[in-house]
Amino acid sequence: MCLAIPGKIVSTTESGDPLLRTGKVNFGGVCKEVNLAYVPKADLEDYVIVHVGFALSVLDPEEAKITLDLIQQMHN
Repeated sequence: MCLAIPGKIVSTTESGDPLLRTGKVNFGGVCKEVNLAYVPKADLEDYVIVHVGFALSVLDPEEAKITLDLIQQMHN
């Protein structure tokens, strides 16, 4: 089973090569560098689903918030 976590893109870095496009993604206060090659249209403030350092898809903001709330409830 795989676990993919939603996060919000807070910055992007363009390298000229679309396969090397990265961004900082905020996961509830923890920011990580993520490869954005699979989501070429993702931009600042978009929510993305991330698995092992790769953003796999852009997520609706409301769905992201619901998922993040559920994850937070599990930690409480």
